[in-house]
Amino acid sequence: MFKKLTLFIFLFIATIAFAHPDQKAVEQALYNLKDVTFKQLESKDDNYLLYELKIRQQVDHQDSSKGYFYQKVHFYHRDFEQPTIMETNGYDLYVRASEMVNYLQSNYLNIEHRYFGESIPEGKPWKYLTIEQAAADLHKINQLFKELYKGKWISTGISKGGQTTIYYRYFYPNDVDVSIPYVAPFNHSLEEPRIYEFLNQVGDKACRDQIYATQIALLKNKATILPKLKWYAKGAGLTFEYLGSLEKAFEYAVLEYSFAFWQSGHSCESFPDISNIEELTDNLLQISNIDFFSDKLIRKYESHYYQAGMQYGYYGYDIEPFKDYISFTENPLATFMPSGTSLDNFDDTLLKKVRNWLDTQANNMIYVYGETDTWSASMVIPTKKVNAKSFVLAGKDHGQARVKNMTPTMKNEFFHTLKKMTGLSPVN
Repeated sequence: MFKKLTLFIFLFIATIAFAHPDQKAVEQALYNLKDVTFKQLESKDDNYLLYELKIRQQVDHQDSSKGYFYQKVHFYHRDFEQPTIMETNGYDLYVRASEMVNYLQSNYLNIEHRYFGESIPEGKPWKYLTIEQAAADLHKINQLFKELYKGKWISTGISKGGQTTIYYRYFYPNDVDVSIPYVAPFNHSLEEPRIYEFLNQVGDKACRDQIYATQIALLKNKATILPKLKWYAKGAGLTFEYLGSLEKAFEYAVLEYSFAFWQSGHSCESFPDISNIEELTDNLLQISNIDFFSDKLIRKYESHYYQAGMQYGYYGYDIEPFKDYISFTENPLATFMPSGTSLDNFDDTLLKKVRNWLDTQANNMIYVYGETDTWSASMVIPTKKVNAKSFVLAGKDHGQARVKNMTPTMKNEFFHTLKKMTGLSPVN
């Protein structure tokens, strides 16, 4: 009995000892914030308090009669005097913290994008999934939490989240002190032609030739490969009603192969033996899996496709080298619009406005790209008219283009640029 009591007292004291000194103040502040509910989550770092927030947002920020939804946010508090980072996700909530949080020991708001994950308005009314509405969501969160944090503010995001960062800054240039989009494409049209140019020159010719040879071998052996993919699809529970057939999904996957190869950083040293059907099929599933074109994943990413097909622009597939082996008669787009919507409604008005802004007014922007990432085809290249800088990591792909993977010289230049823009330096 004495041992149990001693253990209880020890654990009680330990809990008090490790309690964050700001917890009471933070929770009182959260309680006072309008339209915010919260619950505490377990933090893996004793220096941080972690909460899951639900923030009440208008479906239409111009008309409250259209109703409300709740946007999911993970909120990390470190210290009221530290800077604050907003992660402007492009999809579901990405639960891992941005690397910049560790570098700056900052507070952190990790924000799920509207119409993704748990942040979906009832009925999913597509007309309110716009860049303007998503930016207004972020602005509301920023204004709420500026009541708590008076220091420097940074917005950042990866890939489509990086696109969100760019557009958010366009609409609300004074919300943050600096924006850091990672691997963020800025497309100029519904079918971005720079993708084709990039794929025709990235890496070395020998590697590109092997990619093409693999694609041709896959298409030439379609009749043999399709039965194998049929069993694979059955085992994985995949259906292809949206595209119309497994064969169509196969053709898409082969056309996607080169894009996926470079985006994901596959090795030019490990191509399959194209005379070995098993090896060839396995290689396709590894690099450009047919599940990406299944009903399940098309439905999962329908909000993304809607945005791409309405405002963001996206990419397509150059069929010229493959015309003898496929059923497509013109370049297909990699944009699969939800039922009831159409690519005919694509509007590039905002693209043109933001493109001009990026060239002339987009100050305090730091872009990070990977040299061999396919999405670097549509990277932002700052002009001399703006106070902005782009860092391109040699030999790095979509997932590797991060500050932690920069050379020491480039990393020093990155943080020197950040300090000039904000006065902030890395803590470690």
